Amino acid sequence: MTAERHEEDQYLTLLRAVWERGDERRDRTGVGTRSLFGPTMRFDLSDDAVPLLTTKRIAWKTAAREMLWFLTGDTNIRELVRQKVHIWTDWPLDRYRRASGEAIDRDAFEARIIADDAFAAQWGDLGPVYGKQWVDWETYEPVGDGLFRRGAGINQIAALVDGLRTNPASRRHIFTGWNVAHLDEMALPPCHMTYQYHVANGRLSGMLWQRSCDLGLGFPFNAFSAALLIRMLAQQCDLEPGELVWSAGDAHVYLNHEHLVTEQLSREPRGWPKLRINRRAASMFDYEIEDFAIEDYDPHPHIAAPVAV
Repeated sequence: MTAERHEEDQYLTLLRAVWERGDERRDRTGVGTRSLFGPTMRFDLSDDAVPLLTTKRIAWKTAAREMLWFLTGDTNIRELVRQKVHIWTDWPLDRYRRASGEAIDRDAFEARIIADDAFAAQWGDLGPVYGKQWVDWETYEPVGDGLFRRGAGINQIAALVDGLRTNPASRRHIFTGWNVAHLDEMALPPCHMTYQYHVANGRLSGMLWQRSCDLGLGFPFNAFSAALLIRMLAQQCDLEPGELVWSAGDAHVYLNHEHLVTEQLSREPRGWPKLRINRRAASMFDYEIEDFAIEDYDPHPHIAAPVAV
């Protein structure tokens, strides 16, 4: 009898394929990558299953805190830093170092972000990134003589929940962060950019399309967060979780992540972690980190690797 195939194997297969057969190219960061175009993976979310990698430890609470932060519409790293979430700090830190010439380290920079309101406002803001587009997509209305004023922002998440509840068979259950007019104002244009949802037989499935995916560092967070979002939406809409379909345009591995690839591919997936949601929040915007719990998670050790900015 053959052993049950672990869903994580499809990720490891893709990681190997990109590293061994990917097109080597110089990228925006100057680090360089190996890249393949257009992969797809599917993850079953029934019975509380969640795509949380076991071949290395993933800081799932950090990913969950980021998702909750997106849903507030906030674009300043201050609240993340207060929660000891550092994943967005490198971009404003790099901007500050370039502008000031000060060789400040991350800890000192984050301490100033927390302590100094004016400093945080000037240097902690990322521009109109994910959350801004998700819950406050800007609109404008004419006021005459060719002039416009800001209209009411569009909350794509609230509209999505309403659509899933009132018209589950619709093919328009979509939200996106790719606002062309704002791309140049963002610290980083959205990588996980478009989400679509599908209801069948009382189950909610979701598709995430990423224009760009760092398989070593980005994918583990992106897949977990997308699955978490499906679970939250399903709970809010009285549906059962179905499947996460993940797809990418440019799926890549950075050249300075060879040690990560080598070590991770030497490991075997182990166990099937479960995601529990401890309560039904009043809305999509009222969940707290304490509402989520991971059970049966026994991963291999973390593998450190640098972030390319």
